[in-house]
Amino acid sequence: MVLHTVNASPSNAAFSQCLAVAAADDAIILMGDGVYGLISQCSAGQALAHCAAEIYALDKDMCAAGIKHKPEQVTLIDMDGFVQLSERYPRQIAWY
Repeated sequence: MVLHTVNASPSNAAFSQCLAVAAADDAIILMGDGVYGLISQCSAGQALAHCAAEIYALDKDMCAAGIKHKPEQVTLIDMDGFVQLSERYPRQIAWY
């Protein structure tokens, strides 16, 4: 059980590396430039749709990026949600 925090843009190799290693019992939080992966027309958005891990996105980062629509499998969270996930997962890996 790992919490992956993704601040890397979808064009960064770290983004695709995270998706490659994330397991079904992991969670991924998209933050900063990572939220651009939620654009469904890009290859990163398609890869997220097939990822087995739970996918979360920081709501304020989505708003700042001007992204209004999220894929159905993505849960929006605020900083309190981020803290709750940090408490639930014993390990964390930052991707940037």
